Amino acid sequence: MRIGELAERAGTTARTLRYYESRGLLPARRAVNGYRVYDESDLRLLRQIRTLQDFGFGLEETRPFVECLRAGHPAGDVCPGSLAVYRRKLMELDGLIDELRSVRAQVGAQLDRAEAVRAGLTAGAEMPGGPEPRCELTGPGLTHVTHEGDGK
Repeated sequence: MRIGELAERAGTTARTLRYYESRGLLPARRAVNGYRVYDESDLRLLRQIRTLQDFGFGLEETRPFVECLRAGHPAGDVCPGSLAVYRRKLMELDGLIDELRSVRAQVGAQLDRAEAVRAGLTAGAEMPGGPEPRCELTGPGLTHVTHEGDGK
């Protein structure tokens, strides 16, 4: 098949296929007339690359999977190099998850603090003569914070 058909079947563009070719991930075979030619094994390579990229793998991280398929294995992730990439990616993901948990804890603590402050303001507003609580942003181009009855 020619480049346009392969691109369509793989759900990508001819430009992307040429880029993969330049990176050594897709074989560069040419017909007598000079056109690039591909077969079903190339489609398998592309599907492997695209699936891994959809999971967040970088293009270079797909190389061991492609090499595994080219070596004739039934799946691209059964070779030692592919397994090593999986292990590294899982470690990276675990680090990101830990970082997100930390950020989530910090945001949760900020929410708890803000709700406690708000509860204190609301309690003060229920007292006779207390200001009505209002929340307005201040800064360049934004409104000034005022409280009911303070005239500021």
